[in-house]
Amino acid sequence: MESGRSSAQPGVWSADFRQTVLDLRTDPAFGMLVSADESRSAQRQQRLAQSSPTIPPAIMWFLLTTLTLTVVGLGVSIPHRNNGAQLASLAVITALLTSALVMIYTVDRPFAGFIHIAPTAIQETEQETFHDLRAAHPGVRLPCDLSGRPVTPA
Repeated sequence: MESGRSSAQPGVWSADFRQTVLDLRTDPAFGMLVSADESRSAQRQQRLAQSSPTIPPAIMWFLLTTLTLTVVGLGVSIPHRNNGAQLASLAVITALLTSALVMIYTVDRPFAGFIHIAPTAIQETEQETFHDLRAAHPGVRLPCDLSGRPVTPA
């Protein structure tokens, strides 16, 4: 998401999961498992939609050009003498407009902007799940490697 692309791997995991639990259709927990997987999938789709920039690059360039022309125009119109207050005002206006543009850019790209959202919640969930699995089943091998690819049986 940080790079603006998504991975196909979670979809593969979900399809493999659904194929695995098909044999459990008569088990009451089956509905809960499928429901949890569908909820996870929907939440992922929502995160993917949120990570895609909604402001087109042409509009960002227009805003940047407008900012530049405004600052240059105000700078040219400042008198050459006794201009301390005008220069201070120009500096404040430049800082405010630049900050606004940076905030727009950052809010539009929550996973890759200047102030980005880290995947801490999913990382904590992954660590808790891993520790719970290890505590309940010591010595068990995980079905996938660290990048999520299935491990071939040894």
